[in-house]
Amino acid sequence: MIQLTTPISEAAAAALQVGDTVEISGWILCGRDAVLPKVLRMIEDGNAQALGVDLRGQVIFHTAVSPAGVGPTSSNKLEIESSIAPLSAAGIKLHLGKGALRPETIEALDRCNAVYAVIPPVTALLGAKTAETRVVAFPELGMEALHLIKVDRYPAIIGAAHGRSIYD
Repeated sequence: MIQLTTPISEAAAAALQVGDTVEISGWILCGRDAVLPKVLRMIEDGNAQALGVDLRGQVIFHTAVSPAGVGPTSSNKLEIESSIAPLSAAGIKLHLGKGALRPETIEALDRCNAVYAVIPPVTALLGAKTAETRVVAFPELGMEALHLIKVDRYPAIIGAAHGRSIYD
């Protein structure tokens, strides 16, 4: 089991291989369909610093944050998968979710030295490993706002890295 702590360094991201099992600790972002297009517009407008978090070395979990907990949503939804390349270019090193990604998304991850990891849908387990949550941006979206959560040893499996996918 590989232990990762945020922010994730370029060297740590480069060392990850498809099939590696990891545990992630530290602060990670959470966002999905409703908020990711808004974050991308901020990046395009040169306003990403207004989020109040540095995207470099960050992890983003494709989920909403609700009183019921967090659990992965399908990363291959249009609004989510289309955010992976630009978020990686902006510094995100690890995307967490579920489902297979398109080959062009896997290539974009490789170009940016970023990876994708799958988390089984285990909301109860992840809830026990989530220490703190706060809204970073777009509070009007409720549970689909951009959240920052503090996690302790979130389990995941690297699903795409260096141009390869676990689904191939």
